Amino acid sequence: MVRQIIHIDEEKCNGCGICATACHEGAIEIINGKEKLVRENFCDGFGDCLPGCPTGAITFENREAPEYDEEAVKASKELKAKGHGCPGSRFMQLGKKEDASAEGSNDAQVQASFYSKPVSRLMQWPCQIKLLPTQAEFYNGAKLLIAADCTAYAYANMHEDFMKGKVTMIGCPKLDEGDYTEKLTEIIKYNDIKSVTVVRMEVPCCGGLQRAAENALRNSGKFIPWQVVTISRDGNILE
Repeated sequence: MVRQIIHIDEEKCNGCGICATACHEGAIEIINGKEKLVRENFCDGFGDCLPGCPTGAITFENREAPEYDEEAVKASKELKAKGHGCPGSRFMQLGKKEDASAEGSNDAQVQASFYSKPVSRLMQWPCQIKLLPTQAEFYNGAKLLIAADCTAYAYANMHEDFMKGKVTMIGCPKLDEGDYTEKLTEIIKYNDIKSVTVVRMEVPCCGGLQRAAENALRNSGKFIPWQVVTISRDGNILE
């Protein structure tokens, strides 16, 4: 049937996730950093997703499309209500966590207790390479940390020594499907990235992460400071 349905211009889409959140039917999902209409029969054509789009990537069009399936939408919502969904993948920029000032406090013991507590240095959500958008506000002027999953468990001071002040991106080249090169290239090419740090394990399979980052830097056409740090299995930095 011919009916009104939304159209997403992928050239304009920045992968912010606003329309996916606004779509109460669950017709839109983020795939490879871009919003896509993945379930045409879930789109009611009312356009709740249009007003929040910051780039004007969403418009209406009249074309051949499956009929809106209200029963399927209800069934999908019921599954999500029971926990069969992933609302936690919505993009967000977390507050930059710098050491708070202890000015005004004269209690040395209180200050020592405060500073002894570990502080999370994660600056954005999500942090998995597969889930991150290719364009987002938190990339503006960012230093990238591209880290293998295992490094945070092998190296004890990961947050302070590597994550602090950086946008953290994690992945496992052995267990994740596909290659990170294309996505990393888009992130570096289309955002104001200041530097790239790759943290990998000493095991051979981690070489895939390093190669993807190196290829992305080369493909982006940019000259950006970068470094590779290798962590041993017993948690030391290898020279």
